[in-house]
Amino acid sequence: MIILRVVFYLFLLTPLFSQKIEITSTSMEAKNLKKEIHFIGNAKVKKNNDWLHADKIIVYFNENNETKMYEAIGNVAFSFKNEKSFYKGSASKVIYHPLLSKYILFGNAMVNDALNKREIKGNEIILNMLTGNAKVKGSKQAPIKFIFEMENTKQ
Repeated sequence: MIILRVVFYLFLLTPLFSQKIEITSTSMEAKNLKKEIHFIGNAKVKKNNDWLHADKIIVYFNENNETKMYEAIGNVAFSFKNEKSFYKGSASKVIYHPLLSKYILFGNAMVNDALNKREIKGNEIILNMLTGNAKVKGSKQAPIKFIFEMENTKQ
């Protein structure tokens, strides 16, 4: 019965990206009452060309057993690409809200915009994949950093 529930939850992960996704890890723990699945140890999510790696990934479900959110914790690295953007980056922790297409990166967060050749770094980065907008927070001890290339213009 527990195996059937785990398989059922894995099928529910499809709305996470609205396409076929693959999650691998060294272990998995389904928490029925909390409506969570924990992928622990070398956790990887792959969808088409998009991928995310972390020490642990937790998938959260709502009361209708639809994917509500996922959280990647520890040594997070990712690459996300769509028709308008291509982002690579890393952070200590990443929270993704699939219905909003919004990523929130925490702790030594870095996002590289490969198409526009820009990079942002900060304590917290909020990235909206629908609009391409980013909001970055830093501090006095760790200010935000924005790096970009200027085209060479001859005068």
